[in-house]
Amino acid sequence: MIKEYTHLERIEGPLIIVSGVSGASYDEIVEIRTIQGMKRGKVVQLYKDMAVVQVFESTSGMSVKDVSVKFTGKPLEINLSKDILGRVFNGTGEPRDGGGDIFWGEKMDVNGRPINPVARRYPRNYIQTGISAIDGLMTLIRGQKLPIFSGNGLPHNQMAAQIVRQARIFDNENSDFGIVFAAMGLKHDDAHYFLRAFEESGVLERVVMFLNLADDPVVERIITPRCALTAAEYLAFNENMHILVIMTDMTSYCEALREISSAREEVPGRKGYPGYLYSDLSSLYERAGMMEGSKGSITQIPILTMPNDDITHPIPDLTGYITEGQIVLSREIFQRNIYPPINILPSLSRLMKDGIGEGFTREDHPSLSNQIFSSYSRVQDVIALAQVIGEDELSEIDKKYLEFGRAFENRFLRQDYEENRNIWETLDIAWDILSILPRSELDRIDPKYMDARYRG
Repeated sequence: MIKEYTHLERIEGPLIIVSGVSGASYDEIVEIRTIQGMKRGKVVQLYKDMAVVQVFESTSGMSVKDVSVKFTGKPLEINLSKDILGRVFNGTGEPRDGGGDIFWGEKMDVNGRPINPVARRYPRNYIQTGISAIDGLMTLIRGQKLPIFSGNGLPHNQMAAQIVRQARIFDNENSDFGIVFAAMGLKHDDAHYFLRAFEESGVLERVVMFLNLADDPVVERIITPRCALTAAEYLAFNENMHILVIMTDMTSYCEALREISSAREEVPGRKGYPGYLYSDLSSLYERAGMMEGSKGSITQIPILTMPNDDITHPIPDLTGYITEGQIVLSREIFQRNIYPPINILPSLSRLMKDGIGEGFTREDHPSLSNQIFSSYSRVQDVIALAQVIGEDELSEIDKKYLEFGRAFENRFLRQDYEENRNIWETLDIAWDILSILPRSELDRIDPKYMDARYRG
């Protein structure tokens, strides 16, 4: 028997407290009828006969008396079918594009379930993004989670749009490849930018968008990535598609989590974030992967803006623990008018070694990548030395390294927003710039590859 409660104990920000409750369960969806219309929420805390409900919309104007609260006995579910491709939804899975509801297909719980470790397949093969710095040096492997660490004012939105436009899987046609794009706390002009970019490039038909805008309820921000990942799981494991999930901005998500935690009067952790921030982020990031018995895969690129460009801040810090590498954007490189401004030295892809080389990209790719990292690291030492003694006083080999560093940034790293390089173009450019250095300096590359491709 479903009971209705006609009186609230109190309202605190996005939370309502209902007393005299029996039979309610955690994460249960609640229907709230007010004089303003129907709202929804979910149970976030139970104590004796009291239930704390997190309302998905604004609680302004609500009264503790003129209200009817009904506990549905079910978690939040969304309808899913392959027809969601090309559609735009809000943060709770409701259509935002005027295209109507999804009435048929499968109804799935947005909270999802972690993939059984025994059922996981090890990530193999790669996803080509068309961006040389990523494809050549921190390759995105299918089934991996590889975050982008950015900062306010850096072009992470342009990079996200470029990856959505250019991404493709290596050994199949794009017909079984799709992208789920989840945006949290997005400004209206940024939302229009993404929509326009996807429409003009013709990729919108293989993209599912979940948009939570800056003026949408903060509580909706908590649900947005879960709806997006549920859609990704359906497409990957029910429709056998390879899905790339891009989530931006995880900092907005974490700040929403902190705001809700504060309203619930929970004991704060580091910098005011809740103590369960690590496990909460894990519940999102660990929904990436590949499963035995399924041809599909879910690959994640979460994007987060580091407050004050601080990589030790709790959000990038915990994200780095959970994920398999990171792509770090540099403000200094951006100020030199280089796009994309990727700082390769603190960036890495921990699964890269298992999806490149012979049979995947090209046999010389692993050693070529190692040599670029090694040589560019030496460039930083030479730059520091030149600032002390002057460039004219450097040895001839150090001057070669400076020449290599400039060529690397201007020919390999710098890339036009519209430029889509395949993996062979990327590797050929890498050989061109490495050939600036004497052969004796290239000690990370197998001699047989040197004989075939060194151009010095």
